Amino acid sequence: MQRPDKPILDKRIFWDVKFEELDYEKYANFIIERVFERGDVDDIRQVRRFYGDERVKEALTNARWLSPSTITLAMAMFNNKFEDYRCYILAQSNPTHFSY
Repeated sequence: MQRPDKPILDKRIFWDVKFEELDYEKYANFIIERVFERGDVDDIRQVRRFYGDERVKEALTNARWLSPSTITLAMAMFNNKFEDYRCYILAQSNPTHFSY
């Protein structure tokens, strides 16, 4: 099966790296995590089309850090729960001060 063309992503998502030199295979997890954290709906659609839902789900569930809103979005997309996300488990084992 032929892979779709590279996703057309907004450069603002990758403001801290050389966008033109991004290797979409080598840095797949980084790209997926960054797009879900900082991208918009179209960027997320592009990544899902390019990598496929299984690859995206794997990258997000194994991420070391994701915001609670990103985890919630991923849970809605992939029909799983907080405990399936590595970053959630890591956060539970490293509690921080209560923020109020």
